[in-house]
Amino acid sequence: MSLLAQWREDIRCVFERDPAARTTFEVLTTYPGVHAIMLYRLAHRLWRAEWRYLARLLSFVARLVSNVDIHPGAVIGSRFFIDHGACVVIGETAEIGRDVTLYHGVTLGGTSWRKGKRHPTLGDGVLVGAGAKILGPITIGANARVGANSVVVQDVPEGCTVVGIPGKVVKLREAGQLNPYGIDLDHHLIPDPVGKAIACLLERIDSLEKRVEAGGLVATGSQQQFYEGCNPDNSICESDCAGGAGALVQPAGRRRAAPTPVIE
Repeated sequence: MSLLAQWREDIRCVFERDPAARTTFEVLTTYPGVHAIMLYRLAHRLWRAEWRYLARLLSFVARLVSNVDIHPGAVIGSRFFIDHGACVVIGETAEIGRDVTLYHGVTLGGTSWRKGKRHPTLGDGVLVGAGAKILGPITIGANARVGANSVVVQDVPEGCTVVGIPGKVVKLREAGQLNPYGIDLDHHLIPDPVGKAIACLLERIDSLEKRVEAGGLVATGSQQQFYEGCNPDNSICESDCAGGAGALVQPAGRRRAAPTPVIE
């Protein structure tokens, strides 16, 4: 495919994935992600032609212009889009398939100083959320989604969603209607495995406390004694320990800590 044809596809895909895009002229003049990929396409051709210094110099200029750092040795497929192009880093041995979308702050980095394959491989149709880090010579399967701010250090199967630090594959929840062009942009509509685990533990603790109290195994003053042993500066202990401190009378002379806010 010619360089001009690649540029045309890169520009055309912007209208498919960014509803704010209005005209080709606007995209060409105001989209740093587009500037970065267009200059990368040229630098990559120089790199393959063994004009290594010129390729690196051009990629350096592209970083100054767009705040996106793409090594000219990386291999990137057609219709690649960086939304809100800023602070994106793509390493030398990274390989990116077709129709891939990255948001700002994404890093495709390495975990070794040794030469050779040390950066990730992204399959076709992968979407990576803002701030996510994909590290090492791992493979992200086709049509996988990486949640914002995740840190992925292991392979991800095709069609899966990964979230968290370190990234964990979670069951994909129905995210509503797909984009008319077949690209699912609702990468924020995913389960929270850590939050779910904590919620299950809290329910279990509540159930066990009720069973213990129903059996009459807890004396009236025992919880009060438990709270008296807490550090007065430990607001989590005073407000969130078993039974809650809200129903207890605070010891004389001790200031009650502010309740811990609940985030839903």
